[in-house]
Amino acid sequence: MPPRRRTDPVEGRAAVAAWRGDPAGAPRSVVRTAVRFTLEELADVAPGRAVEVRVPPDGAVQVVEGPRHTRGTPPNVVETDPTTWLELVTGATTWSDAVAAGRVSASGERADLSRLLPLQAARPR
Repeated sequence: MPPRRRTDPVEGRAAVAAWRGDPAGAPRSVVRTAVRFTLEELADVAPGRAVEVRVPPDGAVQVVEGPRHTRGTPPNVVETDPTTWLELVTGATTWSDAVAAGRVSASGERADLSRLLPLQAARPR
């Protein structure tokens, strides 16, 4: 069962579009909404609990089918900052470039999200 949505998809897409229009000047509330919406979208695209994706301080989600994690530090973790996350989900940067630049920390055999990014819902229409 996918996680319950907390972000209205219309508001989420609007926040992503606003961030895309002015990445450096987007208000913090817009960035937070865009990050949360895209994390929820990722959970819809790749349901599961094998990988924890963290984008502090805005949110985290467990995704990808596989062994379920229940306690302690998950074996498969992806962590990045809000700007890098939004660049990844919108296609402004690639997974390999972000990892190579040290902008994404990915540990565990299932932590490569390159096949899932960018997200269709975050692309311009």
